[in-house]
Amino acid sequence: MGWSFGDIYDAIGAKLGDKQIALINAGPGGGQGMSITWSAFTARTNRLARFLAAHGLQPDAKVAHYMRNCPAYVETMVACFKGRFVHVNVNYRYVKDELFYIFDNSDAEAVVYAREFREQVDRLRDRLPKVKTYIEIPAYFSEEDPVPDYATSYRQVTESGDADRLNIERQGTDLLFIYTGGTTGMPKGVMWEHEAIWNAGGAGASILQPGVEPPASPEEHAARVAAAPLWPTLLAACPLMHGTAMLSAINTLNQGGAVVTVPEASLDPAALWRAVELYKVNSMAIVGDAFAKPMLRELDKNGNQYDISSMAGMISSGVMWSPEVKKGLLRHNENMVLVDSFGASEGIGFGASRTTKDSDSSTAKFQIGEHCKVFTEDHREVSPGSGEAGFIARSGNIPVGYYKDEEKTAKTFPVIHGVRYSIPGDWCTVEADGTLTLLGRGSVCINSGGEKIFPEEIEEVLKLHESIDDALVVGVPDDRWGQAVTGVVVLVSGAELDEQELKDFVKRYLAPYKAPKYIVATDVPLRAPNGKADYKRTTQAAKETLGLN
Repeated sequence: MGWSFGDIYDAIGAKLGDKQIALINAGPGGGQGMSITWSAFTARTNRLARFLAAHGLQPDAKVAHYMRNCPAYVETMVACFKGRFVHVNVNYRYVKDELFYIFDNSDAEAVVYAREFREQVDRLRDRLPKVKTYIEIPAYFSEEDPVPDYATSYRQVTESGDADRLNIERQGTDLLFIYTGGTTGMPKGVMWEHEAIWNAGGAGASILQPGVEPPASPEEHAARVAAAPLWPTLLAACPLMHGTAMLSAINTLNQGGAVVTVPEASLDPAALWRAVELYKVNSMAIVGDAFAKPMLRELDKNGNQYDISSMAGMISSGVMWSPEVKKGLLRHNENMVLVDSFGASEGIGFGASRTTKDSDSSTAKFQIGEHCKVFTEDHREVSPGSGEAGFIARSGNIPVGYYKDEEKTAKTFPVIHGVRYSIPGDWCTVEADGTLTLLGRGSVCINSGGEKIFPEEIEEVLKLHESIDDALVVGVPDDRWGQAVTGVVVLVSGAELDEQELKDFVKRYLAPYKAPKYIVATDVPLRAPNGKADYKRTTQAAKETLGLN
């Protein structure tokens, strides 16, 4: 019936039992925390899946995951796999209307949320008639508050009740959603089938067994996992709600490994390195320089305090990871392999760049993926070495499309010469040796610290302010974040620029991370004569004002 992660994890759990850890939540500061064996993980996820089914969820029902990194995120996702429900990631930085959009657009029938977000959930409940059940996760390492009348305690659900394997026939076509902003407009739910993710991720192969023949069944795969000489331990440094950490966690579980989280609400390099030492972490998921630079600074300053010799590799995707920072990390552990993955929520395996102590890498240079080609806008294939720019495209194991958006699905997943491709919108050139040079998105999407940020919604908020006549939002280069969100405004006659007031104004309507880091006033026309936004000229004006040229 195809490869379902529910079947895969049932089989692995039965083989590993109490011999191996599945989940670890480090204590504050990266110290001693809690761990969950594969046996307990299996029981807890079975109970959660059974609870959701008992509360009216049928196969294909959507379950919203509204929490920071924690074991419950992984457990809830796996419970969805087992019950044939659909994972829906929720950006915990969103505010009221943004949250409503995700819950409503996804048709969520269950919301599993952290205690810290109770107030946000409570304010939205009356607008969410499709939701059949709410489950509240208490704060880790603290006593549980009484849950609201409308919710059920996560501990109660996962620690009691029938823990046996579900009597359910799963499909390789069962879905997982990854909500992404894409390149324009509101966030879109990318629909992935389990089997496509399984195959795109190597169909059971690992760095210990590259190129092995795919197993014939989940049971055969589980037997291989049980006999492996080493199981991976992944520290999800970046949010599990994003594809980089989420898919890395899935692949780690596929290998019978453990997923490690830290409880800090924001990036704490010291806590991450302490967790690496304490739990002998051998892999880590990050988001480029936004994570790597602060982590390198901590090692440069206090490296003698941490034993990171267990680290075999780090993986990043979605934002710039500069060669200088990679070299700096390798100074502290020359045995690591640093993998810069060129991928998107809409596709895995567009390309990769691997850096070791014996090999250098260049920013935005990637080895093209096996099933990838580069096409021009009129769908001509770009010739290597031609210098012509085009869009990277991947065939084979790709998503079904965008949830409830046939028009955008047709644009992003076109059929070219009889073959269906995923084309997220990344421009690149193909060198004579077949490597890719990434040029960037062919849109105005801003990528700041791994977050896709869309100018239009920020512009509309800025223009609500009484002092603003017109506004555009662009990204300018930033050493830490990759791009810094920058508002360029035309003031009404007689008004003066109050940068902090405008930033605070934006935060009243949007998640704080979307608020501009800089706001500058200009006399340069923001729009072309036809009224369309001139982002190129506006970006140049912003850089000149900020002294970035």
